[in-house]
Amino acid sequence: MSVIAIFGPSASGKSAVAEAIAERIEAELVSADSMQVYRGLPILTNQSDYPTRLVGIWDLGHEASVGEYQELAHAAVDEILAAGRTPVVVGGTGLYLRAALAELALPPAPPREARERLERLYDRVGAERAHELLGERDPAAAAAVHPNDRRRVVRALELVEAGSSLRPDQDRLWRGDTRHPTLIAGLVLERDELRRRIDERTRRMFERGVEEEVRRALEGPISSTARHIHGLREVAELPREQAIEALVTRTRRYAVYQLRWLRRIPGVVSLPADRPPGELADAILEMARSRERLPARRAGGARRPADA
Repeated sequence: MSVIAIFGPSASGKSAVAEAIAERIEAELVSADSMQVYRGLPILTNQSDYPTRLVGIWDLGHEASVGEYQELAHAAVDEILAAGRTPVVVGGTGLYLRAALAELALPPAPPREARERLERLYDRVGAERAHELLGERDPAAAAAVHPNDRRRVVRALELVEAGSSLRPDQDRLWRGDTRHPTLIAGLVLERDELRRRIDERTRRMFERGVEEEVRRALEGPISSTARHIHGLREVAELPREQAIEALVTRTRRYAVYQLRWLRRIPGVVSLPADRPPGELADAILEMARSRERLPARRAGGARRPADA
């Protein structure tokens, strides 16, 4: 039984294509999105109403990790396959997609005491000196992290102490080996169209009430990982038009990063995403069927509920 994976930049229509696939065959969706794992911010994180596993599984106070996500994703994919259905892994977080599809050798989470000690070190010696210390211990990681990025500098120092690196051999992340036979489709758009979609989607968030959603969310505890959800700070701190502009800019930059990830995926089949989701779903299924027979969706079958 095959797995289908769909990757692409923000606003490329990944979710709509995945949902169209699930309407055509016996399939279940599995999210590979580091922001959608949180509940409480469905508008800001663009969560679909379609049943999707690993969406909204943690509250905003939870410290997320790729390792924890990987265990849940593997269990979800294996359970769907065992039931005779096709897992459709969909998301825009490259590392989460990889973790869902393959066996990532991840360093163990450091003890809380170690993180707190390194955070105190960063605060005591200052950003520049902490970055210099990282450079002495892991030059590759230091070259990839800005001194003022306290969270990543601390994380890089943690990994050094654990015998790992924030910048491992990049080929190791995408060697091409997956746990199950997998077709990976990458959705791409012309730059102007992608920008237009990002702008449109961002403005739609504000029309739907993202400001009130963020206000409510910030009334409770927020973990250090949840605080990095795109737009959380901008929506909370800026006037509406400034927040929209800032979020559009940030999302565009993230889309460029996602496209770089896409180009690194071995065997990815790139598809122009300027077609209706149903047409893209048909194209992906045609490629998948050329590899292996997929179970057709039962006539009149209802959507299957996803586990939270």
